[in-house]
Amino acid sequence: MTTHHEETTHQEDKQTAHADLSADQVKDYLQNHPQFFEHHAKLLAEITLPSPHGSGVISLAERQQLAQRDKIRVLESLMDQMISNAEENEATSAKVHKFCLNLLNQQSFSALQQLINQTLRTDFNVTQSLIRIWVKPSNSAITNDAVFTHISDEFNDWVISLKEPHCGSKPEAAGNFLDSNLQSFAFIPLYKHASDQHAFGILILGAEDAQHFKAGMGTHYLERIGELVAASLLNHLFTLNL
Repeated sequence: MTTHHEETTHQEDKQTAHADLSADQVKDYLQNHPQFFEHHAKLLAEITLPSPHGSGVISLAERQQLAQRDKIRVLESLMDQMISNAEENEATSAKVHKFCLNLLNQQSFSALQQLINQTLRTDFNVTQSLIRIWVKPSNSAITNDAVFTHISDEFNDWVISLKEPHCGSKPEAAGNFLDSNLQSFAFIPLYKHASDQHAFGILILGAEDAQHFKAGMGTHYLERIGELVAASLLNHLFTLNL
């Protein structure tokens, strides 16, 4: 026996289904008959909707205008961000190009290192940088340079395992490299050839800003800097014309 409550619930379910079906029918009809509002233009002013920006109601035409304005604002914001990113990338590219030209002009190993440290600090906002190399140079005059300071096997293995620059916090294997007050780091492996990624050294960058080098950041320019530094160092490591 069907109770009054069950009948009421059944009727409500039928009304809900009917309402959903009617809404779908209206939507399908309008999509399939785009000329509808051309033939019934008065409806654009007569149909009212809740305002998305406060109380009260507005016409369908006004609601469409607001929706378009909101889309335009979003697109303008995206465009501004794209322009800003493009300008920033252009400025960084110019700095990297200048860095490359200056590296080519260095005639001594010590002058080369000074240029690297100074450029990274002034042009790339790096607080401190450090280079460590574990291959033996052909020129005995530079074998006692600080860049050849012994590093642990653990750190050496960690660097060699890197497939791209490591950004973010300093790994335990890095020990006491760089000042303790630095908050973010970039570890850039140095390769003889891009196709042979077996590191012969490492370029370490540190910044006081915790967000300067953060995990997951793009490393395109860091890789380019690493390639330039590696090539310039190799020119001095394996030549007697210093």
